[in-house]
Amino acid sequence: MKNIIKKWNSLSLIVRILIGLVLGIILGLGLPGISWIGLLGTLFVGALKAIAPLLVFVLVASSLANSKQGNLSGFRTVIILYLLSTLCAAVVAVLVNFIHPVTISLADVNAATGYNAPGGLTEIVRNLLMGVISNPIDSLSDANYISILFWAVIFGLLLKRSGDSTKKLLADLADGISAIVRGVISCAPFGILGLVYESVSSSGLEVFTTYGELVLVLVVSMLLVGFVVNPLIVGITLRHNPYPLIFRCIRQSGVTAFFTRSSAANIPVNMELCKELGIDEEMYSVSIPLGATINMDGAAAVITTFAMTAAFTTGLRPTLPMAILLSVIATFSACGASGVAGGSLLLVPLACSLFGISNDVAMQIVGVGFIISVIQDSLETALNSSCDAIFTATAEFYAWKKQGRKLPI
Repeated sequence: MKNIIKKWNSLSLIVRILIGLVLGIILGLGLPGISWIGLLGTLFVGALKAIAPLLVFVLVASSLANSKQGNLSGFRTVIILYLLSTLCAAVVAVLVNFIHPVTISLADVNAATGYNAPGGLTEIVRNLLMGVISNPIDSLSDANYISILFWAVIFGLLLKRSGDSTKKLLADLADGISAIVRGVISCAPFGILGLVYESVSSSGLEVFTTYGELVLVLVVSMLLVGFVVNPLIVGITLRHNPYPLIFRCIRQSGVTAFFTRSSAANIPVNMELCKELGIDEEMYSVSIPLGATINMDGAAAVITTFAMTAAFTTGLRPTLPMAILLSVIATFSACGASGVAGGSLLLVPLACSLFGISNDVAMQIVGVGFIISVIQDSLETALNSSCDAIFTATAEFYAWKKQGRKLPI
C-alpha cells in the first residue's frame, strides 16, 4: 500500500488529474448512480468555496503591506504595458465569447435559473458600490468578492505603515493559507473524478462536447492575444517588427512555462532570456518578478471567459457596457492571480458577482475549470510568463530608441 501511495505521489499533478478524468468517465458510463463517487466532487468544490474568500483577502492585504514602493520607480513603461496587455486580453476574451457563447450543464439546475440582468450600467454601478461597502466580516462569510477586494486593499495600505513583525505575521498567514489551498488542489484528481462522474452519469459523454467548446474559446482567445494583440502593442510602442521578439520569447520562455505551469518557477528562465537580450539587470531583476505578479494576460482571458460562460449558462445576455466593466474587473483580478494556487479559477467568482451570479453557481463553473485545467492552466501560464519577458524587453528597447541605440531584434 505504501508503494502505491509513493508511486501516486511521484506522479505530476497533470498526470493524476488525467487519471481522475479517465476514471470518472469510465465509472460514469459503467456504474452510474453511485452517490458517494459524486460526493468527492461536491467535497472538493465545497473546500474551495470555504477557503477562497479568506485566501483572496489575506493575499491582497499581505501583498500591499509588504510591497516596496521604491522598487517600482523608473518602471512606469513596463507597468503600463503589463496592465494594457492584461486589459486587452480580457477585451479579446469578451469579443470571442460574444461571437461564440458557450453554456454548460450544472449539477444544480435550479441554482442556474432565476437571474435577471441589471437594467443598465447605472444599476450595475450602484449595485457594485453597495456591494463594496458591505461589512467585511459578512463579505467573507457570504463570499462577496467585490467587498473582499476593497477591504483587503484598505487593510493592506494601512498595514504598510506597521512594523516589520506585523508585516511578517501577515506574510506568514498568507503563506499558511496558500499551503492549505495547495493541499486542497492536491486533491483535485479525486474531486475531478467525482465531478466528471456526476456529469457523465447525468448527461453522458455529450457533456465533453460543451467542455470542448469552452476549451476552444479559451485557446482562440489566448492565441489572438499572443500572436495578434501583443505584437500590435509591441509594434506600435517600438515602431519595429515585433515578431522576432515575440517568437523568441515564446520559444525560450513560453514553452518552458507551458510544462512547469508556474510563472514563479519560470522567473529564472525569463531573467536569463533578458540577459541574452542585453537588457539592464537593474531593470529585469525587478520587472520580471513584478510581471510574475501583475502581468496576467492568460488569467484575464480565463476569468473573463468563465464569467461570461456563467452568465450565458444562467440565461443572462450581458450588454456591451457590462462586458467592458467585466474586462476592467478581470484585469485587476488577474493581477492577483499569481499568488493563488489554481489562481485565475479561484478569482472567477469575483467577476461572476458583477452579474449577480451566486457563489454556488460560480464555484460549479470553477469545478469545470479544474476539469479542463490540464490545457487551460498550461496555456495560461505560457502566455503569462512569456509576456513578462516580452514587455520587459519592449520597455527597455523603447528607452533605447529614445537614446538612438540600435535594437538587437
